[in-house]
Amino acid sequence: MERILEQAQKVAEAAEVFMVSTEQTPLKFENNRLKHILSKQSQTVALRIIKNGRIGYSVTTDIDDVRMLVNSAAETAAFGTEAKFAFPALGDYPQVSVYDPGIEAVSMEQMAKLGKEMIDAVRAHTPEIACDGGLTKSTTSIKILNSAGGSAGYRSSTFSMGLEGTVIQDTDMLFVGEDESSCHPLTDTRTVTSSIIRQLDWAKEQAEAPDKALPVIFTPSGVASALVSPLISAFNGKNVYEGSSPIGDKLGKAVFDPKFCLKDDATIPFCPGSRPFDDEGVATRCTALIEKGVPVAFYYDLQTAGLANTKSTGNGARSGARLPSPSASVFVIEPGTTSFKEMLSDIKEGLVIEYVMGAEQGNVLGGDFAGNVLLGYKIDNGKITGRVKNTMVSGNIYQVLKDIAAIGSDSKWIGGSFSTPSLYIPALSISSKK
Repeated sequence: MERILEQAQKVAEAAEVFMVSTEQTPLKFENNRLKHILSKQSQTVALRIIKNGRIGYSVTTDIDDVRMLVNSAAETAAFGTEAKFAFPALGDYPQVSVYDPGIEAVSMEQMAKLGKEMIDAVRAHTPEIACDGGLTKSTTSIKILNSAGGSAGYRSSTFSMGLEGTVIQDTDMLFVGEDESSCHPLTDTRTVTSSIIRQLDWAKEQAEAPDKALPVIFTPSGVASALVSPLISAFNGKNVYEGSSPIGDKLGKAVFDPKFCLKDDATIPFCPGSRPFDDEGVATRCTALIEKGVPVAFYYDLQTAGLANTKSTGNGARSGARLPSPSASVFVIEPGTTSFKEMLSDIKEGLVIEYVMGAEQGNVLGGDFAGNVLLGYKIDNGKITGRVKNTMVSGNIYQVLKDIAAIGSDSKWIGGSFSTPSLYIPALSISSKK
């Protein structure tokens, strides 16, 4: 990395070298059987320079070809965007624990055993179910070096397990699923299997949803599948700067329900989405985005912060071979004090929504969502009476989250980078095909 930086500084005013090395072992199960085991290693180096005030960028997996990397970055700078930032001095970062060496000690045999345990437990409850899923362990090393001086690096680990099940009866297809991830090794499959068994129990009977507005409880998975993408887009500093965020001019104004609080926090220990610094070498932090229903901040990377005349929030992230851009790290919706059972008992007629399919096909930037209820249940007189089919929900998050009947106490991690409780919405548009 030092050699790359040295050569880059000969052709540019400033430079940054970013290296990521990953070792990953995924096990895949298909139709109740172990299908394959892989072990993959990869290493990528990205060079970003500022030459004549413009950004040049190149990426390679051949770290020995320094000349090609530097020349490619220099060539792209001629057509690059004007740089509105300076590389940060590297050094003072929060202590964020994201690595557990125990993950490397987990054998493939142990992982295969855990996968079989999940499938056996679910099939003991529903023998006819066909299960697909898998487990993955991975370790990642991040190193960054720039011409502002100093260098930094960290190591992270991730262990994940998940299972999806399909039950087919004549023309009816039921889909269930659950997953879990951590920076620690996972040795107990019951979080995954108990959730799937609960879904199967609630879906045993079928019920009809009427065509009208109904009270709705979004489970944590339902929140993730229907409501999160518009929030991520709305608070993205790039969308705010370009004027496409509906809340770009709403800082300090009441937009959401006073009970609703949201933060972006990459400093949570042993959370797969956490890290001590972002992909630009900026220290991560906890950024409050919504406090008591009021937007109070947006998230930025270096370039977007420079354009907006503000500071990076430590949310610069790289995706593939692309330049860094603003990205949510760990979104957390603060839990409330109402239990799921209490929310359920308050509803005479309504729905529980577990998964929505296609919600992102609406006007995400405008906050609209609309999709098929892949898994949802009818509520009658405070009790779940069966699964609904051929049902759609639609709405706008700025209307839905403006009036929240209750926020659950049942916070749950979704995908290692999003934590949310259940949300009880007093009315949501429902359409059903009989």
